[in-house]
Amino acid sequence: MRRFLASSTGVAACAAFVLPLALPPGASAATLPADPRDAPPAPRAQPARSVQAAPDVPGSTQSLPLPDRPAGSADPEASDAQPETPSARSVAPTRVPERGRYEPRVHPFSLVGVVWDDAAAELHGTVQIRTRAAGTGDWSGWQDVETHTGDHGADPGTAEAASGRLRGATAPLWVGESDGVEVRVRGEDADRELPRGLRLELVDPGQFAPDAAEAPGEPGAAGASGGPALLPGSRSVQPAAAGRPPYPDGFPASFLAGQYTASRPGITSRKQWGANESLREGGYVYTRTVKAAFVHHTSTGNNYTCAQAPSVLRGIYRYHVVSSGWRDFGYNFAVDKCGNIYEGRAGGVAKAVLGAHTLGFNSNTMGVAVLGTYNKTDPSAAVATAVARLTAWKLGLFQANPRGKVTLTSGGSGKYKKGRKVSFNVISGHRDGVSTDCPGTRLYNRLPAIRTASADYQGRT
Repeated sequence: MRRFLASSTGVAACAAFVLPLALPPGASAATLPADPRDAPPAPRAQPARSVQAAPDVPGSTQSLPLPDRPAGSADPEASDAQPETPSARSVAPTRVPERGRYEPRVHPFSLVGVVWDDAAAELHGTVQIRTRAAGTGDWSGWQDVETHTGDHGADPGTAEAASGRLRGATAPLWVGESDGVEVRVRGEDADRELPRGLRLELVDPGQFAPDAAEAPGEPGAAGASGGPALLPGSRSVQPAAAGRPPYPDGFPASFLAGQYTASRPGITSRKQWGANESLREGGYVYTRTVKAAFVHHTSTGNNYTCAQAPSVLRGIYRYHVVSSGWRDFGYNFAVDKCGNIYEGRAGGVAKAVLGAHTLGFNSNTMGVAVLGTYNKTDPSAAVATAVARLTAWKLGLFQANPRGKVTLTSGGSGKYKKGRKVSFNVISGHRDGVSTDCPGTRLYNRLPAIRTASADYQGRT
């Protein structure tokens, strides 16, 4: 397999805008209180390590009401169209609950999603969004937003889950630079209420250019050995056939006592994709080992270029932390559609960092998210290669066999109750652990080939 593991340029400042779906009685947009999420998250008790952060990138949040949707809709094609006014009447019991808002002029944004107050509440219904492209003024068609809930997030009983900051959320959707939006949220039937505190999140990832010495290569770029350059200061771990590999700096030798491992692929660091380290919670949380890898798709759509991948990452990062209330980026790693690999949650790519990617099974596992939506779109060969190489290396550090099975104990989810022991493939899909269609049928169907390739990279026969 060829290796497509270079990285992209251009990374950024972040700004988010929130359009709440309900206005408190007697309030107006001008009287809404300041959103407490504008404040930086409180640091954890343990001391934070020094982190080399990207240049300071300020973010901002704007709060606007999004009321019960009246009959009809403003025409986004009309140049003099006005925002819908709140409907004062209550929804009749026989009417399916619906919320919406039309905003023809907002600060430019590129990623959008809907959140609500209670992280445990589910949105039983559909969310559709259309946006106006900045510059051209052209409106998109209606786009579906995945309303999955309860399948991502921190495990019950963890400090992250008990922070009091978590919110329910749809998947974020990448729409490109836009300056107008209309959203409609529709319940699946009249007997179910929509979650309280529905808000539309508009995230602007901003612009950022890393130093030339730190900038990742262009997608598909390769070094003399056929692969991309490694992170500054990192080194390749040779396959078992070449002898016992050197231990990664600071890594316990006990984890590397086995026979099988693989070379480390090129990984774009958080600094290189422009992660604003002031957004996340201070310090790191680790588990004992890495027994398995869960593969995801981000459900953000495929309308991005690989040069835009760092912007997509910055948007998701802000959506996870500021909008959803997580302590950091949810996944341990991300892969774009060109096969470039990115560092996700902070704490060290070679270490067992606790993520928030597979509810109930975050402990002793890693989460790998492919940027895009793969329900009806096939992942590229570069994606499969990247996931295979990444899992071969990381699982090899902990002597996990990519073609093997492993038993994990659920921390509690909608699919498996807390304490239940569940058998998984060492490389599994998100849907294997929780009730979701992630990582999309087309990507999920590639997992058997990815397992085989990953084991081959480890030198297993």
